[in-house]
Amino acid sequence: MKCDVLVIGGGAAGLMCSMEAAKRGRSVIVLEHGKPGRKVLASGGGRSNFTNLNLSADNYLSENPDFPKSALAGLTPADIVRSLEIRGVLSEERENGQLFLKGRSRELLELLLGECRGSGAEIVAGIKVRSVQKKGGSFSVDTGKGRFDAGSLVVATGGLSCPELGATNLGHRIASQFGLRVTPLRPALVPFTFGPEELKRFGGLSGISLKASVSLGKNKNKNKKKSFLGDILFTHRGISGPAVLQASLYWAGGAVTIDLLPDIDIKGMFLNDSARSTGMHNYLSDLLPRRFALKWCEFFLSSGACKKPLRLHSARELERAAEGLHNWTFLPGGTEGFRTAEVTAGGVDTRELSSRTMECTKVPGLFFAGEVVDVTGQLGGYNLHWAWASGCAAGRYA
Repeated sequence: MKCDVLVIGGGAAGLMCSMEAAKRGRSVIVLEHGKPGRKVLASGGGRSNFTNLNLSADNYLSENPDFPKSALAGLTPADIVRSLEIRGVLSEERENGQLFLKGRSRELLELLLGECRGSGAEIVAGIKVRSVQKKGGSFSVDTGKGRFDAGSLVVATGGLSCPELGATNLGHRIASQFGLRVTPLRPALVPFTFGPEELKRFGGLSGISLKASVSLGKNKNKNKKKSFLGDILFTHRGISGPAVLQASLYWAGGAVTIDLLPDIDIKGMFLNDSARSTGMHNYLSDLLPRRFALKWCEFFLSSGACKKPLRLHSARELERAAEGLHNWTFLPGGTEGFRTAEVTAGGVDTRELSSRTMECTKVPGLFFAGEVVDVTGQLGGYNLHWAWASGCAAGRYA
């Protein structure tokens, strides 16, 4: 089969690209090895956190931090909301500017598929790509269902996260085949695992959640400390929750510091209440989950200090307790890996691509869009927006 534009990958970026290219009168075929839009369906707990009102390039991690700016400017959150409203799909704002559908994610996916087909794009599902070649001015893709030829090839295959949804390294292999650099890949927006000692101490706290601030030291992209405020959740292997997932995007090894009482001056409270007969464990149970407060006291305070009344603690002991509550520092054993990661950090080096068109500068007609590219967003709708924006940019020029 022959077409003007061949898109490998039927996720958010691939479908957006196909829709835009088809609207320009280009003949488009989408090849998807599974079912189209599976990550779209799973996003936002089934209600699709599809963008964020606070969107900027600062919400993305890349070896080339300025790269996302052009594509993001070409498709704003307001553009997406307006397009959805025109088609009767309503959204609602939640905390931190996150926009979710009022309905289910299926509604958004059906809209995307309908727009693609209505524009003339053909979607071929359940098809596996065997090889990709460039012959003269066109690309030839061999599959289990025959050969497809096109003048433009768009690779929107995603990353390695969520293998149960069909993630593969096909896009990275295609990039390498054409001599493009792929930056190191790692799981991101992923829970931390405890090392042996922390697991022994805190593994029994699975299910406990509390508000905290999770901080990392200086990182190579931003010469400043990174901190994220939100819930953390103890699991049977380590810690998860929004604040932890955010921090994992920037974690490159090293210690993690957690402020367990980010909105409270616990040192001041200790000093004000230093005459009370309340035991430390019971005192902290008013501020933290009771089971966690007991475990924290057992670990961080001296023997017998858990039940010792505040009035019997020295000023120095109270000061050390306050410091421990605001600066719990530990070294993660690692992360839970691609199996539970929401996204893949790293990908096709953006220095190989045009930021305006997503086309490869070394291989005319070859485009990359979405998660396969070295642009990774924070938690909160930023990664789906990058899929829309980069897919749209590629579709306008492929």
